[in-house]
Amino acid sequence: MKSVMTSRYYNPLPYLLLIQLLFSVAAYPQSKKTITLTGKVIDKSSDLPLEFATVSVIDLKTGKTITGTVTDAKGAFGIPGITSGSYRINAGYIGYKDSAIDSIYIKGNRSTVSVGTFYLLPSTTSLQNVVVTGDRPVIENKIDKIVYNTSNDITSMGGQAMDVLKKVPQVTVDLDGNVELQGNSNIRFLIDGKPSSVFGSDLAEALASIPASQIKSIEVITNPGAKYDSQGTGGIINIILKENNAQGVNGSINLAAGTRLENGSANFNFRRSDFGLHAFFSGHARLKSQVPNSQTRTTLDTTSGSVTYLSQNGSSDYWRHGFRSGLGFDWTLARKNIFTGSFGYSHYGRNGSGITDLEEMEKDFLSDTISDIQSIRESENKRSYRSLDWDLNYKRKFGKDGQELDILYSASDGRPDGNYIQTQTYLGEPIPYTGSASSNPGSNRETDLSVDYTHPFSDDFLLETGIKGENQDIYSKADVSIFKSEDNMFVHDPLQSYSLNYKMRIYAGYISFAFPLFHYLKIKAGSRYEYTDVSIDDPGTSIPSYGTFVPSFIISHNFSKNSSLKISYGKRIQRPRYRQLNPFLDISDPYNISTGNPLLKPEIGRKIELGFSSVFKKGGNIYIALIERFTSQDMKRVTEYYPTYMVGDTTYTNVAVTNYQNVGHEYNTGLSVSASFPLTQQLNLRGTLMMFHRYMTSDLSFGNKSTGLRTRLHMNATYRLPEDLVLEAFGFYSAPSHSIQGKIPQFFIYTLAFRKLFWDKKASIGVTATNFLSQYIKQVSTISSEGYRAQNERQLPFRSFGISLSYKFGKLEFKNNGQQDNEFPANESSGGSYSP
Repeated sequence: MKSVMTSRYYNPLPYLLLIQLLFSVAAYPQSKKTITLTGKVIDKSSDLPLEFATVSVIDLKTGKTITGTVTDAKGAFGIPGITSGSYRINAGYIGYKDSAIDSIYIKGNRSTVSVGTFYLLPSTTSLQNVVVTGDRPVIENKIDKIVYNTSNDITSMGGQAMDVLKKVPQVTVDLDGNVELQGNSNIRFLIDGKPSSVFGSDLAEALASIPASQIKSIEVITNPGAKYDSQGTGGIINIILKENNAQGVNGSINLAAGTRLENGSANFNFRRSDFGLHAFFSGHARLKSQVPNSQTRTTLDTTSGSVTYLSQNGSSDYWRHGFRSGLGFDWTLARKNIFTGSFGYSHYGRNGSGITDLEEMEKDFLSDTISDIQSIRESENKRSYRSLDWDLNYKRKFGKDGQELDILYSASDGRPDGNYIQTQTYLGEPIPYTGSASSNPGSNRETDLSVDYTHPFSDDFLLETGIKGENQDIYSKADVSIFKSEDNMFVHDPLQSYSLNYKMRIYAGYISFAFPLFHYLKIKAGSRYEYTDVSIDDPGTSIPSYGTFVPSFIISHNFSKNSSLKISYGKRIQRPRYRQLNPFLDISDPYNISTGNPLLKPEIGRKIELGFSSVFKKGGNIYIALIERFTSQDMKRVTEYYPTYMVGDTTYTNVAVTNYQNVGHEYNTGLSVSASFPLTQQLNLRGTLMMFHRYMTSDLSFGNKSTGLRTRLHMNATYRLPEDLVLEAFGFYSAPSHSIQGKIPQFFIYTLAFRKLFWDKKASIGVTATNFLSQYIKQVSTISSEGYRAQNERQLPFRSFGISLSYKFGKLEFKNNGQQDNEFPANESSGGSYSP
């Protein structure tokens, strides 16, 4: 059965045919030989690359500019389609003095010609209080990732990271803040390219603690290369925070207030010559809101033939709060040695309380009532997380462009804490007949040390290699008390209380090559090996160590400078997170208990992606991807029903227990289309459509199963008015779908917003309105297993109105075509140089 399913849902034939087609294109004779010019543009004063510098090719015979391009994040550029002839090559950047090669003769006997490095210095004119802005594409489709730039995202103003993520192509965020990338929730989250334990406990709360105003861009890497950690079968999402590298003192203040959410942030930057400091602080609060909820479920006792009906109706108050702060520095010593470091502290938490009316009715096989019990449950729960993060990075640049050594030490110390208390009282009685309470403090410490080396043997051939060690220590403690009705008090229960230590050590090494093939294909291939050693102090539990070989490759072909085709393959691993491992029993609802599973095995994922990218002549772009993903030891939340469930010496009846299990194999086939297109100079449309079909094979009770088609769609429209006023509309729709045990409801989110710039574009005001036509979003989901069926309904309050203010201060801020803060010093300068 396994081989049949594999051939049906993971057929490599289309991709093999594509590779053959690419090779055929490569072998096809060309009527006229063309050359690609390559090179770099560097800030000579700091030896840092200049992204979005302009490079122009001018025909010496006619004096006309025939083509050009802009540099990438590494300052590199490539200009294809050049024929034999004499040219002038010019490199420029706003605020810098141009550098040029006045005359160079290009011959057609080579496919690639390097024109070397252009070193630019700032112009001698001192600029004060200048703001230069441009329009960078909101979405950039690069060969190995998708970049979402947030500068023009006004519907997220005053929001949080999850509000920005909703608009990123191939990413979906549900109403509870759960994130998926190409339909997979096992994502490796990074901040500025570095891991943090803050994502290990409660991802939704961690994302809520990052205000949208602090995010510069979000990078999505669906098939990461060998250089990246293999953690995350769904891929990597890297959140890049804003940082201004202008000389002097500058910063920004952002404030937002609304009916559901309030937040504020402040950024401060100082730079003198080759040394810079930056600091930030942000805080957020979700105001208290009431969530009506209900559950109806039916369970069958096959032994006695009786049926139990349970009805729960109530509401809960929910609110959350948190803040983040950080301090960092960068220091360039002798142009070749770059030191950076940062220290951050985060704290967030959420609280909930509610009252629920219950009715539990049991009937025999003749539908005669055996018992009918009515009661009231009161419950409170709190969860918080504190995290310290620090890192130190040293980068050494060598004489050859692109040759560098990178050493990074990063560490984090997270302190999760949770507790709950609940009591259940018979209707009309003054004293509860049952109840429980528990506190669950813990720690999550992680230390990483990596050494990476990059060596370009030529302009076309690049070697990357490195090693890494990672240590993670998890500690969890549960202190449980049971309510004794005869004493009218809570009493400590040693049989339910416990402590747990979980240690994981990962040792990794990788090597990766990038090179051309037949002058028409670009190859980037690599391999990574990770050895994982896990230990746990749970009596009688032993987890064997294991090694994981992780290959990856990308094969691409550029049809022109505006369109390309790629096929990529990657293998990834998903090691369980803190909450998935933690065996803490949440009994705040004694009929629905949730817990973790310390015996979870890692999930292994393999994915092939075929992608086509094109940039339109009038602006905008499109990316189309066909995706095939196969997962083994698939981790899923599973609910099982127990007529009686023993915890210590306490017996719970009529209980549904939910935990994480390795359910089997999963096959996903999908299509993703994302596009951005300017209809006019004022109106721009963006959108993403994703459709995935999922099939599962499992040895559990639900067996082999197709969950059907999952569809997600989001659209965004931006309209620019005179006087620096921008209007924007956003909508996101998730169609209903099936899970392995039930149904996931549909939902629709929409937001309208406008932003007005004033005070010479140093300040802005924005207004947003979300789901303003209705107060609640109704969510009805179902879960079923053998002898058990439940229907849950929630009314989520989602209507909100908000206003946001932003102010930027300082001598200078420059935003290039990339809408990105860049170094723009004002001091002595000299012209660029070129060495053939």
